[in-house]
Amino acid sequence: MTGIELTQSASAQGRAIEAGHLDPRDLTETYLSAAEQHQYRDRIFTMLTPKRARAEADAAAKRAKSGLRRSPLDGVPISWKDLIDTAGYPTEAGSLLLKGRIPDTDAIVLQNAARAGLVMLGKTHMTELAFSGLGINPITATPPNVNDPALAPGGSSSGAATSVAFGLAAAAIGSDTGGSVRAPAAWNNLVGLKTSHGWLSLQGVQPLCPSFDTIGPLTRSVEDAAVLACLLAGEKAHDLTPPGLHGRRFAVCTNLMLDDLRETPRHAFESALARIKTAGAQIEYHEFPEVTEAAALTGPRFVAEAWASCRALIETNPGVMFASIRDRFRSGAAYSAAEHIESRMALDRLILSFWQSAAGFDGILMPTSSILPPNAARLRDDPAFFTSEGLLGLRNCRPCNLLNGCALTLPTGVPACGLMVMAAPGKDIALSRLGISIEAALDS
Repeated sequence: MTGIELTQSASAQGRAIEAGHLDPRDLTETYLSAAEQHQYRDRIFTMLTPKRARAEADAAAKRAKSGLRRSPLDGVPISWKDLIDTAGYPTEAGSLLLKGRIPDTDAIVLQNAARAGLVMLGKTHMTELAFSGLGINPITATPPNVNDPALAPGGSSSGAATSVAFGLAAAAIGSDTGGSVRAPAAWNNLVGLKTSHGWLSLQGVQPLCPSFDTIGPLTRSVEDAAVLACLLAGEKAHDLTPPGLHGRRFAVCTNLMLDDLRETPRHAFESALARIKTAGAQIEYHEFPEVTEAAALTGPRFVAEAWASCRALIETNPGVMFASIRDRFRSGAAYSAAEHIESRMALDRLILSFWQSAAGFDGILMPTSSILPPNAARLRDDPAFFTSEGLLGLRNCRPCNLLNGCALTLPTGVPACGLMVMAAPGKDIALSRLGISIEAALDS
């Protein structure tokens, strides 16, 4: 079939399949061919899985012909971050520490996706063990940024983002522990959904910080992200009728989130706010001290847990790791058990206080990242630059994980600049409905 648009949204492709205008087999072959021939194939995909993709596409085509489609995205091809177990295919989490690891079973989220009829195209590169938001991985591969191949792609779901941004997958599945869906989505002009902790199963997913790890989609539209998240949860797609923005009340977090904001992200954020206001929303500037206090607990609460989760694996052969990532892991050893427990209790109090303060707002608005994507080669070669840019790159994303929220990043129209909307835990679908209205305002 000719005329297939690989940059069409996953939901639009699903509707075309439903209407009989698009054959999942043709769609899958077109994506596989595009990926195989792409100049950055080996920097984006750890592998393509054509045998599985063709079998799943063939089954989807038969269901479509019989009127037995399993979901709105039945027959749509997507990619998977290489920390999500795939039966019979390597899952190595971007690290030589896991080289040759082949799971026996799919992760639960992949099982749910398969039941919904989604087609698995392949596995994507990522930051080593998912512990950086920059997307740099000199050990396996660093994907190119879609805006400029010399720039960092954002991480840790770097290949996931670029597989969609370059038109090599209809959507991608990544993970977000401190911004690892949102940062690469924003830096590659995509939508990214950080789901509520615990909504999507982590069984069969390589852990980083189990208290904060989440699975989330990277997509071309908010609709795609919301539908995918529901299917990954093993649920039917929810009603996504947008509520509009007239009378909606948003807070702009003035403390921390606007600090050291560089010129282009600042202008992009201000322009996005203006369009949201024009659509009828009320925007108030509000200080949330809990955000700053939670961010201060990153070391004892977040880094310490990452070290505890991965220490045994890392110390089997630390010499094979990218030094900047290995040293960041090892910094977690500086925190005592007492500090970790005290930080957990403090964070529990902050979560309660924050969401009480935010209860009167429909969402909290902030720039997704305070910086633009840095030069990848300099990040690789300059450890001090890697550290400073890494802290700034994820600074705005991380508090959402620490404060147990869900969040959505949307393109602002300025390359590599995203607008983030944060909402309370469990409000993923309400946030997505609102996000569709925001998306329309930003496109106006």
